Amino acid sequence: MATSRSFDADAVDWRILGELQADARLSFNELARRVHLSPPAVAERVRRMREAGVIAGYRAVVDPGAVGQPVRAFMQLRCRPGACLLRTTGEADYPEVAAIHRLSGEYCTLLEIRARDLAHFEGVVERIGTHGEVRTHIVLSTQYEGRPVTPLENERPVTPSAGWSPRGGEG
Repeated sequence: MATSRSFDADAVDWRILGELQADARLSFNELARRVHLSPPAVAERVRRMREAGVIAGYRAVVDPGAVGQPVRAFMQLRCRPGACLLRTTGEADYPEVAAIHRLSGEYCTLLEIRARDLAHFEGVVERIGTHGEVRTHIVLSTQYEGRPVTPLENERPVTPSAGWSPRGGEG
């Protein structure tokens, strides 16, 4: 979830975050050993990061396919006025929805869906389709996922458009 808070993480904080993202079950003693601090110092840094909202929680990573939900899909939704999914339903109405992202552009919402099989997915599409226009994308395989949050040190400059100018090439 995006936040407007800012936390000025130093190199040690980033090492702690890296270790916790790799294994959130580490004890403070093991975490302290890995980042070369005392356990109380690590515990204090973790406490500050939790309070600042940097560490938002700890969870087990579950393979949906291993528990009978092998179908994964993304659904773009353009809600009809007065029928917005986010305003007219709740989490309990759609247990198949794993994530919802509000979008700019042609579609207002991107949903990640989990289903038992294609028939189940089709039923979800029909139900969500009552809220507006949908576009679906079934995931065939996931090649890369789960990049840990790391510092972004290099700015990515915008490349000027060659051959396009505000005055049609003049000036």
